[in-house]
Amino acid sequence: MMSSTAPPSVPSKRRPLSVVIPVFNEESVLPLLFERLYPVLDALDTDYEVVFVDDGSRDRSPGLLRAQYQRRPAHTRVLYLRTNAGQHAAILAGFGACSGQRVVTLDADLQNPPEEIPKLLAAMDAGHDYVGSIRRQRVGDPWWRDQSSRFMNRVRERITRISMTDQGCMLRAYDRPIVEAVAAADEPSTFIPALAYLYAANPTEVRVEHAERAAGASKYSLFKLIHLNFDLMTGFSLMPLQVFSVAGISIACLSFLFVFYLALRRLIIGPEVEGVFTLFGILFFLIGVLLLGIGLLGEYIGRIFEQSRGRPIYLIREQLEPQALNPDAGADADTDTDTDTDTDANAAAASVSGAA
Repeated sequence: MMSSTAPPSVPSKRRPLSVVIPVFNEESVLPLLFERLYPVLDALDTDYEVVFVDDGSRDRSPGLLRAQYQRRPAHTRVLYLRTNAGQHAAILAGFGACSGQRVVTLDADLQNPPEEIPKLLAAMDAGHDYVGSIRRQRVGDPWWRDQSSRFMNRVRERITRISMTDQGCMLRAYDRPIVEAVAAADEPSTFIPALAYLYAANPTEVRVEHAERAAGASKYSLFKLIHLNFDLMTGFSLMPLQVFSVAGISIACLSFLFVFYLALRRLIIGPEVEGVFTLFGILFFLIGVLLLGIGLLGEYIGRIFEQSRGRPIYLIREQLEPQALNPDAGADADTDTDTDTDTDANAAAASVSGAA
């Protein structure tokens, strides 16, 4: 089966609600997610779809998603990415495939309960086009993760104009124009909630419950969190470069004054050797500042390099969608299709027959 770099197929029929869920090695939690998510959405009394994006899972997650699609084909779509592209790339793939006028993103680990989704939709009913969430109390996370998130929240608010109380909570709701703008941005390294905030005309936040991970282990290591925050700072502000420029000018002025001071001492007192270690300390400090500046500049240049390569952010290996949502796939609304993004409707139907 061939893979495609083309965007996922989007149904011509718009639904009121789409829920996009990235999945990566979540075999232990998916059954419970299915059990809790669908009753919540059924109770909303509105048409909806759940778009699962398998981010290159290597456990039984792909099979569990396929089985759930077969159980609830009218409300379930599944995208299989060819490789592990990362959580935000998986969400972008879901944005490109979903059809909802409103789109909710949700992690598969159940730390953000699906039962909180109606709160976000109620805020959108009040006229907000972007609804973030604030965890009442972080449960199950190590202390260093909680404190580092608080610290990065404060830093981000100072260097960008993005105001998010809890940037680590992925339970969020977006209006359709914002979803389309985020999907069209085509940035290889970005932070979707922050990017959506820039496009929102009337954003807000609501408090939601938070629970321990239902099963499995967190996929976010300390390194990934640091990398994510670098993307957030360098992708939405030039202030780090500007601060470093001001610091460089200040250090250069102080260095000039210090050299002038040493020259006067040499003329007045004569040669001295006692200050050698002091000079070494100052030299090492300046070298450290210089290396910091080079690294910061490298972050920005690296973003330019990634953008200039024009490589696809993700590759879709396979897509499962209800035939009723694909007007070219036939008139039988109860028949499922199993499509590659680069195949036509007839090939899609044949694929389903072969899979059966």
